[in-house]
Amino acid sequence: MVLSKLWSYAEQVTTTPGATTGRRERKKAATRKAIADAALQLFLERGYDAVTVRQVAEHADVSATTLLNYFPSKESLVFDRDADVEASLVNAVTERAPLTSPLEALRAHLKERAVRAGTAQGAAQFRALVRSAPSLLDYQRDMWVRHQAALAAAIADAGDRPADDLSCGLVALFALQTFTSALASDDPAKTVDLGFDIIERGWPGAVGRT
Repeated sequence: MVLSKLWSYAEQVTTTPGATTGRRERKKAATRKAIADAALQLFLERGYDAVTVRQVAEHADVSATTLLNYFPSKESLVFDRDADVEASLVNAVTERAPLTSPLEALRAHLKERAVRAGTAQGAAQFRALVRSAPSLLDYQRDMWVRHQAALAAAIADAGDRPADDLSCGLVALFALQTFTSALASDDPAKTVDLGFDIIERGWPGAVGRT
C-alpha cells in the first residue's frame, strides 16, 4: 500500500479548526518539511539505499542530531506524513457532519483523497521508490497496521462498540484496502464507491448462498 506520500500530494497539512499555530510550531513544521523534501529529492535522484542520513542532513542544512529529533529512522523520512494521515482518517469519522454515518463520512473522505492522489504529480515515482527498498515496504506495512487500529477505534467509538470490536477492525481494513485499490484504478471514485457498497451491503455474488 503506497499511501502516505501520495496523501501529501493530495492535501495540505491537517489542522484542527479554530486552532492557532505559534511561531515556534510554524518554525518546527517548516524545518520538518525542509528535511523531508531534501530526503525525497536525494532518494529519487540517487536511490534510497545509496543515500545516508548524514547526506540528507547536509542537503537540508541541519545537523544529523536535529534530523533524528524529527525523524527517528531513515524510513520515516519517506513517510513524513504518517501522523497527519492517521489524524485525517480519524477526523473523517469523529468530526463528521450531523446525520452522517461514519461509513458515509469515510467514503466521502477516501474518495476525495483518491481522486486527488490519482492525478498528483510524482505519484508514480514515489510508488517506485517504495518498491525499491524492502525496508520501506516493511515500514509501510507496519504504518498501515497502526492506521487501521486507530481508524477501527474511531469507528467503534462512533457506534458505541468496544474499542477492540472485531467487526470495526475489519471495516477499517476493508476501507483502507479499498483506498489502495482506488489509487491503482483508472476510475478512483468508482472504485471507492464499489468497495464501500460491498462493505455496507455485502458482495452481490453471495446472494442466495447458504
